[in-house]
Amino acid sequence: MVQQLEANQKPEIVYPDSDGKPMSDNTEQYKWIVIIKENLEIIFAAVANVFIAGDLLWYPTEGSRKCQAPDVMVAFGRPKGRRGSYKQWLEEDIAPQVAFEILSPSNTSSEMSDKLRFYQSHGVEEYYIYDPDRLKLTGYQREGGRLKAIEQMNGWISPLLGIRFEMTEKSLQLYDPEGERFLTSVELKQQVREAQAEKQLAQAEKQLAQEEKEQLQEQLQQTQEEKQQAQEQASEAIARVQALEEILRRQGINLDDL
Repeated sequence: MVQQLEANQKPEIVYPDSDGKPMSDNTEQYKWIVIIKENLEIIFAAVANVFIAGDLLWYPTEGSRKCQAPDVMVAFGRPKGRRGSYKQWLEEDIAPQVAFEILSPSNTSSEMSDKLRFYQSHGVEEYYIYDPDRLKLTGYQREGGRLKAIEQMNGWISPLLGIRFEMTEKSLQLYDPEGERFLTSVELKQQVREAQAEKQLAQAEKQLAQEEKEQLQEQLQQTQEEKQQAQEQASEAIARVQALEEILRRQGINLDDL
C-alpha cells in the first residue's frame, strides 16, 4: 500500500530563482536597466500595489518551469516586497503588464522572437525594446489579444506608466508623468545633495531673517525707551521750572517783568 502511494506521488517541481545568466552583458545595458527600474520605483513609490523588478524570473504557470526574466517588469495590482521569483499563481494570477528588454550584442533574433511570443502568450500589455548600440527603440501594445508594433515610438506616452519616450541623435530619453527626465543614480544623488543644500540655505536665510527681526525689535524697543526717558526728563524739567516760577511769584518776582 505504501509502495503504491509512493508510486502515485508526482515529483515536486523546483522553480529556480536564477537561470544562471548574468543580469547584463555590458555596462551600457546594466546602466539602462538600473535607470528604468529605479526611476519607475520613484514614480510609483507612493502607490502600494505596483510591483517593479529587474531581471526577476517570471513563471506564468504552476507545474511548468517555462519562464522569462525581463530586464524590467511592472505588475500593477501586486504589492511591493521581496521575491525570489515571480510565480504568477501566487500573485492572484496577475501577469506583469509591462516588460522592458535592453539589447546587448549577444542577443539573437531567435531569442528576441521567443521573448515576444512569451510576452504575447502570457498577458503583457506593453513591451519595449531598446538597443543602445544601434539607438533603436521598438514598442508593442496589446490590441485584440496580440502585441502589435507601435508605429511611432518617438514621443510615445505609455498608457500604463505615463512615461514619455524621446529619441535623440545620441540616446534614448525617458520622461516621467511630470515631464522630468529619468536620471542616473549619480544624477539622482546629486539632485538630493542640491535639494539638501537648498534646504539648508533656506533654513540659514530664515534664521538670519529671524535674527535681523529680533535685532530690529531690540533697536525699536531701545528707541522707544530712550524716547520715553527723554519725555520723562522733559516733564521733570518743566515741573522744576514751574516750581521755580511759583517760588519767585511768592517772593513778588514776576519773570515776565524781567
